Amino acid sequence: MRLTTLLEMACEGFGDRELVGRSGAAFTPTDLRARAESGAARLQGTGADALLYLAVNGPAFPVAMFAAARAGVPLVPVNYRLGKEQLQQLLANHPHALGIADEANRCMLEDAGISTMTPERWLDATATAAGELSPEPFDPGATAIIIYTSGTTSAPKGVLLRHTNLVSYVVGSVEFAGATDEDAALVSVPPYHIAAVANVISNLYAGRRTVVLEQFRPEEWLDIARTERVTNALVVPTMLSRIIDSDADKSVPDLRTLAYGGAPMPVKLIQRALHTWPGVGFVNAYGLTETSSTIAVLGPEDHREALASGDPAVQARLASVGKVLPSVEVEIRDADDNVVPAGIRGRIHVRGEQVSAEYAGIGRMVDADGFFDTRDEGHLDRAGYLFIGGRTDDTIIRGAENIAPAEIEDVLMRHPAVADAAVVGVPDEDWGQRIEAAVVLRPGSQAETDDLRQFVQAALRSSKTPAHIWFVPELPRTETGKLIRRTVQSEVLSMSVGPSA
Repeated sequence: MRLTTLLEMACEGFGDRELVGRSGAAFTPTDLRARAESGAARLQGTGADALLYLAVNGPAFPVAMFAAARAGVPLVPVNYRLGKEQLQQLLANHPHALGIADEANRCMLEDAGISTMTPERWLDATATAAGELSPEPFDPGATAIIIYTSGTTSAPKGVLLRHTNLVSYVVGSVEFAGATDEDAALVSVPPYHIAAVANVISNLYAGRRTVVLEQFRPEEWLDIARTERVTNALVVPTMLSRIIDSDADKSVPDLRTLAYGGAPMPVKLIQRALHTWPGVGFVNAYGLTETSSTIAVLGPEDHREALASGDPAVQARLASVGKVLPSVEVEIRDADDNVVPAGIRGRIHVRGEQVSAEYAGIGRMVDADGFFDTRDEGHLDRAGYLFIGGRTDDTIIRGAENIAPAEIEDVLMRHPAVADAAVVGVPDEDWGQRIEAAVVLRPGSQAETDDLRQFVQAALRSSKTPAHIWFVPELPRTETGKLIRRTVQSEVLSMSVGPSA
């Protein structure tokens, strides 16, 4: 199956239902198909071999996705926050593409010799038929989407997501026509993130209308949730924190499900959210670009059970990402590539049809058994719940001990004065690396370095206690909430003049 198969199913199942956009002005699946065919004809007419999308999220994005699929070329959503040099390198990979870009970025594509139109012009152009359209190539194994990794620690790599990967994810995790014509999803992630791609196809398949908030502000998010009668929403942890901390009216009478992901969720924050909206079902979704989005889910009942339980093992599940989807296999392996039992930490490996694990110019990065090394550390508990311990690249080596920053960050975030925290390793003559932290305090709160160090030491031990804690106004994060740890490390190094621990 190809992505266009999902669109055809939506047209047959609920072709006249509003599904893309604000109520009263949304596209139906029939509208979307007509626009996709018009856009595909234009793509074929130019001879373009890819469709670049360098703009904020909105109705033009799903039209672009299905137009590219219908034309038989990949859609390439581009991170508009990349630096000029990185963006130029990325565009050089697609010299024969057609571009969609907002006015702020249009010149970048045109300077690269790429014919470009704005999202508004794209929507105007696809509102009418565009002439002859060649038959769609029937190749489920063709590349549908190319998403470049964020590049926060290295040059972006293009992840190839084939039609089979994306369709497998949707069919394996979403019930066809499972939504009603009253359901609406609020999405607040940029189009170059896998969650944006996944939400387009999963909500279309379910028959749920999608509303996009292009620039996140907590007050506007809450207002749209009410006026659009949003039943389902997707946020990243930093967004949820700003919503919960805001002084705005937090009533969301129609909201039934709130999914979160993209970055670790502090346990204290999700506890506050559960108490703020006790009637809302929270869903933690863990996945990667290379896995076509979600591979593990902590569902609403898991959240409620963990919050209410007196069993420490059940309570701990609130910090997990839930259980792996039935269509995905997971193994936790040690440094020697041996599978370890429940409770033992190692590297997370996954296998399944939705797992792409393929990079442009590199190939598919799986082992002989088809397993992909996510480079995330974690463990499974005895009930099969998956816990993420951070990236292996983030590991701090203090003496002969490997220390995961996420463990220390989680403790710091439990302190009532701490709003955000990042832990990094800096060079140390005696220990190889020493632990230092950057902390953002809550408005109106105060804390001393020694107080926070004692707080960590009481929960962990001295070898995992930061040698110094720096107070900063904010931490550098991507739009999806991921910490840009390399930037934090550079900032801490520039401040750090203290002796080793």
